[in-house]
Amino acid sequence: MILENKNRNNYIQKGGFQHNPLSVSELTKNIKELLEKQFPIIWIKGEISNYRLAASGHAYFSLKDEKAQISAVVFRGQIRQLRFDPGDGIKILGLGRISVYPPRGSYQIILEYMEPQGVGALQLAFEKLKQKLQDEGLFDKEHKIEIPFLIKKICVITSPTGAVIRDIINVALRRFPRLAIDVIGVNVQGRAAAAQITRAIELANELRQADVIIIARGGGSFEDLAPFNDENVARAIYSSRIPVVSAIGHEVDYTIADFVADLRAPTPSAAAELIIPMYRDIVMRIQELIYRQYAVLRKMIAQYRQELIKYNQRLIHPAKRISENYLRIDDLNRRLYLAKEFYLIKQYNELKWYYNKMIQSNPALIIEKQLGRLSELGNRIAFAVNNIISTKRNNYETLKATLDALNPAEILNRGYSIVLRKEDRKVITNSGQVEKNQLLEILLARGGLDVSVQRKTYKKSLKLNK
Repeated sequence: MILENKNRNNYIQKGGFQHNPLSVSELTKNIKELLEKQFPIIWIKGEISNYRLAASGHAYFSLKDEKAQISAVVFRGQIRQLRFDPGDGIKILGLGRISVYPPRGSYQIILEYMEPQGVGALQLAFEKLKQKLQDEGLFDKEHKIEIPFLIKKICVITSPTGAVIRDIINVALRRFPRLAIDVIGVNVQGRAAAAQITRAIELANELRQADVIIIARGGGSFEDLAPFNDENVARAIYSSRIPVVSAIGHEVDYTIADFVADLRAPTPSAAAELIIPMYRDIVMRIQELIYRQYAVLRKMIAQYRQELIKYNQRLIHPAKRISENYLRIDDLNRRLYLAKEFYLIKQYNELKWYYNKMIQSNPALIIEKQLGRLSELGNRIAFAVNNIISTKRNNYETLKATLDALNPAEILNRGYSIVLRKEDRKVITNSGQVEKNQLLEILLARGGLDVSVQRKTYKKSLKLNK
């Protein structure tokens, strides 16, 4: 209520403002209750600024748009549950409640949940599609195809240039060197990715050459994994007559493709390990089955022999017939034994040949051989470098000796001197360049002399007394 000065003075004099005055705390409390009642829970969007993580683990920042800003706080418990790292400049969508902080008399929003803006819409679409496909039965276990135990060929649908395909190939060939691998390259993110993945699944089913299809990509954000949450991709996986293994993202990432696939692997490398048996284990299993079969046959033969003996004891008159049959059974037993031995030897030799071939292809042996070659090349390089250094050092010593011999200071040390005219310091090389009584300067190895010409000679050479 706004009062004019005259009316306001009269109101004050009559004691209008003296009845039930509010303290600051009471006013703040009323405002706090009013705001919390008016805005018990709200969705809010904006950009984070002045983000600060306190020692208590609570996060304090401002949430702003083009025209206004509001103080915000996220408590430690909610911070731990966030699937992204908040920071300045990130636009978020948050759920919270309005409150007032009485010590400062300022209002703020306490956020219970927040996510990067845009992810919320994707998450809602994801949940809606997931529920729709689940209601249609695309996730039911009875529709899933069992993965074969022994796989001859796999088809991998992924990016042809990423690390994922290299990991799958390395793991697969390490476990089963004779495995054939087909790769259908597709984009694993972006607008065109979903259509390419759908077509790749259909193509693999048209060719019908692979025993298992692996759909793989590395980790990424929720938006990066969007192609694998596409309805067409999900229906292509469901319609596939070939078992489909999903190996998308990391272990914590789930997509619609994971729920529809016949098998979900936590990582691309784990997909290869889950569906491809170890070659060595298969060989050992075959050997075990051969041994068990041989033991069963021996037991059966022993039982038949015991039965024949029993029947022979019970039969009296047809003894000759029984004796003949007994001999025939022994002959068949021997022939069966020899045939089994031949078969076992043949299988053993074949397995041994494959085992030796696998050992020869062992990467460790190849690496060891190449390391030896590398060591030899290193020694040769070191020897060549030492020779070059030695040659350069000898050349250096030779040039240094030559340079020292030409050094004027060394010449002066051997007893020679330099004669200069005093007036212009010009070097004198013959007696015709000076006059009698002319002043000269003689430079020696140590010090010098000032002299005057007393006599001139014109000899062409001078012999020194030794």
